[in-house]
Amino acid sequence: MPNLLLLALLATFPALSTDMYLPAIPTLQTLWGITLPEANLSLVVFFMAFSGCLLIHGPLSDRVGRRPVLIWGILLFVVGCGLCALSNSITFLILARVVQAAGAAAAAALSLALSKDLYDGVMRQKILAYIGVILALSPMLAPSLGGLMLEVASWRWIFVCQAGLALIAFYGAVKLKEPLTEFTSGGVVSVAGRYLTVLKNKRFVVLALAFSIMTLPHFAFIGGSPDIYITGYGVSEQAFGVYFGINALGVMLGSFLCTRLAGRVKSTHILYVSLFGIFGAGILMIFLGGLTPLSLTIPMFCITLAVGFSRPVSNNMILEQVESDVGAASSVLTFEIFFVGGVAMELIALDWPSKPLVIGIFALIGATIPFVGLLFMRRGNTNHNRVK
Repeated sequence: MPNLLLLALLATFPALSTDMYLPAIPTLQTLWGITLPEANLSLVVFFMAFSGCLLIHGPLSDRVGRRPVLIWGILLFVVGCGLCALSNSITFLILARVVQAAGAAAAAALSLALSKDLYDGVMRQKILAYIGVILALSPMLAPSLGGLMLEVASWRWIFVCQAGLALIAFYGAVKLKEPLTEFTSGGVVSVAGRYLTVLKNKRFVVLALAFSIMTLPHFAFIGGSPDIYITGYGVSEQAFGVYFGINALGVMLGSFLCTRLAGRVKSTHILYVSLFGIFGAGILMIFLGGLTPLSLTIPMFCITLAVGFSRPVSNNMILEQVESDVGAASSVLTFEIFFVGGVAMELIALDWPSKPLVIGIFALIGATIPFVGLLFMRRGNTNHNRVK
C-alpha cells in the first residue's frame, strides 16, 4: 500500500468514528429516550478518551517503533467497533466508544509522526495537504453513508462499516516497513519524561496551542449540526448528509488549494489569509443569524475552506519546531486539537437560543488567538535576530 494512502486512512479514523455516526444521534435519542446532551456524551467521551490515549501512543511509538503500536491500535479500534454495534444502552455505547477511541488514537497520532518520519520540508507540507484533500472525503461521504444505512438497515451497521474500513488500514500497517532506526530508552517514567522535553520547546507549545483553538468552530459545527439541521431546520437525515458534505467540501478545496500553493507562497501568508477568512465568516454567520440552512452553510463553508487551506501549513510549521521525540510531539499536537474539539462539542450541546450564533463567536475566537500566536512568534524571531 502506498505510504500516502496509508497516512490518509490513518488520519480519517477520528472523522469516520464521528461523522458516519452523526445522523444516528436523533434515532438513538428516540430509541433510548435520552436527551441530546446525553447522546452527545458518546461524542464527547470519545474525544476525551481519544485525547488521553494520544499521550500514550506517541511516546510509546518512539520507544518500541511505529509499526507495532499502529497494528495493535487498529485491532483495538476494530474491537471497539464491534462493541459499539452490540450496544443496547447509551451507557454501554459510551464505554464501547472509549475502546474505539483508544484504537483510533494510535492511528491519528502516528499519521502525523509518520509524515515527519517519511517526508521533509515542502514535500511534507504537500503530503499533509494531499492527506487533507483525501481526509475531506470522509466527512463528505460518511454522514450520507450513515443516513443511507439508517434508511435501509440499522444504526449498528454504521460501526460494522467502520470496522471494515479499519481492516484495510490494518493491511497497510502490516506491510509498513518500520521507519525508525533509533529508539528512546527507559521505562514508563522515562517515556513520560519525554513530554517534559517537548513542553520546554516554547515555539512548539505556542503554535500547537494557538492552532488547536482555531478548530473551535469546526468541531462545534460537527457536534451541533445534527440538532441544528435535523431537529431545528427539520431536514431529513439524507439532506443533512448533503449539507454536512458541502462544508466538508470546503476542507477538501482548501487542502487542494494548499497543494497548489505550497512552496510558492510563504507559509505565514497562507496562515494570515486563512485566519482573516475565518474571522470574516464568523462575522457573517453572526450577522445572518442562522435562521435558514443556507445562512449557516454558506459562512460555515468559508470557515472549513480556510481550515483546510491552513491546516497542512500550520501542522508542518509546528512539526518543524521539533527534531527529536516526534511521536510525543505529534501526540501533544493531536491531543490539543481533539481536546478543544471535545470541549466545543459539549458546549454546543447546551440549550443555546441560537447555536449558529455560538459557532460564529467560536470562529472569532478561533481566528484571533492563532493570529496573536503568530505575532508572538514573529516578535520572538525579531528578538532572536537582535541577540545574534
